[in-house]
Amino acid sequence: MSDPGSTQSDGAQPAAEPAGTPPPSAGRTAWARNLATPVRDFLGTETGSALALVGAVVVALLWANVDFGSYSELWSTHLRVQVGAHGIDNELRVWVNEGLMTLFFLVVGLEAKREIDLGELREHNRLWYPALAALGGIAGAVGIYLLFNAGGPGGGGWGVAMSTDTALALGVLALVTPTGSTRLRVFLLTLVVFDDLAALVIIVVAYTTSIDVVALAVAAGLFAILGLLRFLPTARGPIAVVVGTGIWVALYESGIDPVIAGLAIGLVTSAYPPSRHELERATDLTREFREQPTAGGALTARRSLAQAISPNERIQYALHPWTSYVIVPLFALANAGVHITGGLLSEAIASPITIGIVVAYVVGKPLGIFVAPWLATRAAVRKLVGGGKLTITWPGLLGTGTAAGVGFTVSFLIASLAFSGGQLDQAKLGVLAASLISPLVAFAVFRGTRALIPTSKRLEQLRRTAESIIDLSDDVDPERDHIRGDPDGAVTLVEYADFECPYCGRAEPTVRELLDLHHGVGLRYVFRHLPLQDVHPHAQLAAEASEAAAAQDAFWPMHDTLMAHQGELDLDDVHRYAEELELDADRLEEEVRKRVYLERVSEDVSSADASGVSGTPTFFINGRRHQGVYDIDALTKAINRARILAEAEAKALAEKRRRKEEERAREAAGRP
Repeated sequence: MSDPGSTQSDGAQPAAEPAGTPPPSAGRTAWARNLATPVRDFLGTETGSALALVGAVVVALLWANVDFGSYSELWSTHLRVQVGAHGIDNELRVWVNEGLMTLFFLVVGLEAKREIDLGELREHNRLWYPALAALGGIAGAVGIYLLFNAGGPGGGGWGVAMSTDTALALGVLALVTPTGSTRLRVFLLTLVVFDDLAALVIIVVAYTTSIDVVALAVAAGLFAILGLLRFLPTARGPIAVVVGTGIWVALYESGIDPVIAGLAIGLVTSAYPPSRHELERATDLTREFREQPTAGGALTARRSLAQAISPNERIQYALHPWTSYVIVPLFALANAGVHITGGLLSEAIASPITIGIVVAYVVGKPLGIFVAPWLATRAAVRKLVGGGKLTITWPGLLGTGTAAGVGFTVSFLIASLAFSGGQLDQAKLGVLAASLISPLVAFAVFRGTRALIPTSKRLEQLRRTAESIIDLSDDVDPERDHIRGDPDGAVTLVEYADFECPYCGRAEPTVRELLDLHHGVGLRYVFRHLPLQDVHPHAQLAAEASEAAAAQDAFWPMHDTLMAHQGELDLDDVHRYAEELELDADRLEEEVRKRVYLERVSEDVSSADASGVSGTPTFFINGRRHQGVYDIDALTKAINRARILAEAEAKALAEKRRRKEEERAREAAGRP
């Protein structure tokens, strides 16, 4: 949790404080990994959505087999939307599949774009391996399906067997690796985005019978207009909704499945950090509203707050719960209702369509996901990935591939385009069967690799993967930074904090407990300043006072005192604390008045800004930002993981040095 209203600002000192104003910091406040819905929140919602999706499937199957007539009658009901002389008339099921599901693909595209712009994938060479894995998974699944169906009546349904369901796959991964790495989930999320994009392209190419070129041109023109809306000063949101709806209608009229509009719009909706000017303006307008609470002031303040966040983030925040907990389960309810009879089961067991889909998902999909990146590391295509590495281990890749063997959303969409009647029911049964078998296979793979591969070997494999992107911009400098604990510790915990921030005060006992728990076992704690002056008027003074105390070799005693008295931080209070600590209180007060340590504190603020810190407290462990709660259990687990990896890296480095020394010794002795 970050302090409410926690934005970085270099605003003027309050009148009661020492004279002087910190130099303004131009540019943008880097919220790169601290936006309202970071990838972990996205993943958490998706895994929760998987439960709702499974529940909807069960309800659909029960409903269809208790009263198939009412089930079929409801979803076959026609709904017509008429505007003047033009209208669209479709069954309710089609409105769900082609209308509401557009919003689902919009959210997937938004999160992918956010990760590309700001998250784990902002180093774009990391995109290659998930993309190759996605293409390999599609090729493997389609190849297996065609082995059973090529030349037969089910040959045209090869697209049914290729796509992974985002919610189900992430849910499976969460179940089989409850303490698993976020790297696996980010990799899988990226993979399924490429998977969905490829699937939608295949829908356009292989499952569109005719295309109206004029309507398609209109869709392209509207898409270009949508891109130009970013230059409008106001009213972009309502206009964007109208243009987006127009794109959907134009694609529908063109004969192309309009759900592709959602993913395309999401992938071009940029995510970016808010500018410092926007944040400060939002704070000022909120204060003005507090002083003069008028309707106009409320509207202006609300608009300013909204504009501080990118459209990507705002749209995703508004739509994601609806798509995950309403739209996707509704899609399952509309499509999973197969009336299962003895005749259908006997036909499905012998049907190459059903068998092909099951084997494609359970065997072909994981095999392709594993083999494609493996070949890329050993072939000329490696040059295309810029020397990049996989971000997950090979056993992790295999396990993630098995979790990706659950197809539902796009599979049912394509099945409804490729088949009808009994063949459609057989295809649906195949998709459902694969969705039941794949999680069991994934569980077996993860448990098996953990049991068969020694811990030391797993650590060595982890060490060889691509390193995490370091979030901390400025390395720890023992000559400058304030350090507690083991100065040579293998794990470094950096905290950006504000002496007036109540959350920092609550985190302080946790930090003390961590230092006690890891005493003598290599934990180095570093404190850095981030005074949030626009919400904490005394924070800057307290930060500079602590630096004045540091000049008298008393930073930590002053730090502890200020944290213990967060409501008493004016200049007189600081003078009194200096006297209690037996410091030269007059000297300390004079240095604070003259702003002697303003630059020192501003350096920490600049490093926080460059590291994407916007609230306090924010923790970094070995340069990697700690996401989520910062209680003793969560931080201890993160520290232990960092220590294990650091020790593995140190061991590998020592071994490398030993081999070099042996090589030099042999050369000196004249031996080959």
